[in-house]
This record gives sequence, structure tokens and C-alpha cells, in this order.
Amino acid sequence: MSTRPLLIATDVDGTLLDDDERVTPRTREAVSSAVADGARFVLATGRPPRWIAPVVDGLGFAPIAVCANGAVIYDPSTDRILSAHTLSAEVLAELAEITARVIPGAGLAVERVGAGAHDAVTPQFVSSPGYEHAWLNPDNTEVSLLDLLSEPAIKLLIRRTGATSAEMVDALAPHLNGQGDLTYSTDNGLVEVVPHGISKATGVAAIGALDGIDAGRVLTFGDMPNDIAMLTWAGHGVAMGNAHPEVKAAADEVTATNRDNGLAVVLERLFG
Repeated sequence: MSTRPLLIATDVDGTLLDDDERVTPRTREAVSSAVADGARFVLATGRPPRWIAPVVDGLGFAPIAVCANGAVIYDPSTDRILSAHTLSAEVLAELAEITARVIPGAGLAVERVGAGAHDAVTPQFVSSPGYEHAWLNPDNTEVSLLDLLSEPAIKLLIRRTGATSAEMVDALAPHLNGQGDLTYSTDNGLVEVVPHGISKATGVAAIGALDGIDAGRVLTFGDMPNDIAMLTWAGHGVAMGNAHPEVKAAADEVTATNRDNGLAVVLERLFG
């Protein structure tokens, strides 16, 4: 990138955070310096809003967050959902039928959205009976499949233990017919469906538009296939050294790994 970016958008897990899920002191300093120089800093993550607080604590300030792979724009400084795109109950039912036919035995879960990240009235992560989680310490509420599909959701999670996420995407993609878009942030048998046309790129673009910033002045960082749309849309997309091979192939640059402060390496070069 030959000119300093006006907006920096980064994935969180495997990118901004190290393997211990921390913002390292070097990364925090590099981000702070870029922001002090006038760059807008944005989080762009598959995480739901309620999982943003530890990232904010690590950074030491509260940037706007594109959550749920672009479906939600969230302001952690005020705990407000600024916008949300959802899959309707009708679309969720169709996706559940397709999944049962194409990947028998797959479990389903949904992320819903309330007024804020900590809306106690709305159970936000709801799973069907027997759903096997892809991460430790899940905060789900188990309900019947009928209840799971009864309300709009910002994303549908499809889980098949023993499969790879890439295989699941290949199997499901020919059957969706525009009902939603598939992506994944782990290859451990978990894929996510977001509303059609929604991605991290659309979320970051919406934030940039508020300040009149076009794609050419945007710098993005990522490591997994759910970051590819954002990396290819931006004026300069950076893949981490630990990134999925498809992400590295799509990026303009490959930096060091998240363990080796790869994000900071780039920001220090541009803002040092």
C-alpha cells in the first residue's frame, strides 16, 4: 500500500489476537499509533457482539465492530446494535431442510440479536438438541428444532463432527439457491450461513461510507475464508502468516503470523 490507509479493518481470532486470545503489547501500541495518526480502526469478526468485550479490554478502546461475518454492526462503547441483517424463520426452515438432506446428522444452532450485546431478555445463542460445539465453554440455550427455527437469526451454524468445513461448504453450496451465503472460520466441521449478499466486506464498506472512505483507502487483515471478501474488496488486503492457503492466495500481502505480531509489522511500516 503506497499511501496510509484511512480505515483499518481486522479480523479478531487468529489475526488481531495471538494464540492465547490476547492483544499483545506490541499490537496494542501499533494500533494506538495508527489511530492517533487519524486512521479509523474497525473490528470485523465472526464473533457475536457479546464476545467483543474482551477484545475491547485488550485494545484499551472500543472501536465499532462488524460482527457475525457482516450481519451486525455493533458499538461496544454504548452496547448498541446499530444495524442487523437476519435470516427469516422461513429461510431458516428451508436451510434446515437442505442441511438434513445434504448432510444427514448435522447439528444446527442460531445466533439471534437483541437490543445490545448483553440483552438478558433474548437468548442469543440457541442450539438444537445434541448439537456438538466446535469450541470450549459454549454459552448456548438448548431448545427444540421447532423453536430454533421459529425466529429470525443473524446466522445459522451447521456442525458435523468429523467433517471438514470445506467439505461441508462444497456439499451445501449447490443447494442454497440464494437463501444465504456460506462461510467458515475454522475447518473443524463448522460452517455458517449469513443473509445473502452479506459479508465482512459489506459491513466494513457501510462504516467507511459514513466517513466518505472508499475501498481504495482501506487496509484489511484476516486469516480464514470468511475474511476473503473483505481482503479482496479493500485497497490492500493482508493475510496472516498462519492464514488458510485460500486466504493467502487472495491477499495482496502476507505478513508474519498472529503469534509474531503480523498485524503490528504492517502498521509499523505504514505509520512508524
